[in-house]
Amino acid sequence: MHPRIPRQPARDLELRHRVDDDRMGTELAAVVAGARRRAVRDGDRQIDTAHLLHSLLESDPDVRAVFGGPARVARLLGYLVQRSIGYGLRWQGSVEDSGSVPAVTDAEGFSPLAGRALEAACARAAERGERARGVDLLAALVADPDARAVEVLAAAGIEARDVVDGTLWRAGEADGGG
Repeated sequence: MHPRIPRQPARDLELRHRVDDDRMGTELAAVVAGARRRAVRDGDRQIDTAHLLHSLLESDPDVRAVFGGPARVARLLGYLVQRSIGYGLRWQGSVEDSGSVPAVTDAEGFSPLAGRALEAACARAAERGERARGVDLLAALVADPDARAVEVLAAAGIEARDVVDGTLWRAGEADGGG
């Protein structure tokens, strides 16, 4: 019996990255690892913003809190799970990139948008003198309207602007601000 997903060269399965793990907290590093496993399982060559969003929702309670309740999170996860039969088919074979910023990134193994989002999350946290957390990455994921994560949010009836407002509030709450 032949496997449903064709074998891929080992280099494609590894999806290595060079994002500085010292700039990410342990939780965010686990999110990236989860997104990497999901991309490999889906047969994707790169981790994209939808992989990262899915992993964030599954593992980070602060990110889930941004969405306001279990019903919205469940609906969003439902759209993300459909990736292999819906969104993913439309996305297969294409690189996620809006073209608004040069595609060069240090995040090897990530789509250009996902790599920039990781870098932006780390920069956002560095401004606070901290390591990047899930809400930092979430804010960066929804910053580009062409991101696959934004497309999934829209399908679930969630505005990217509402997510940004929620992530700014969550970061301020964690810092003792408001």
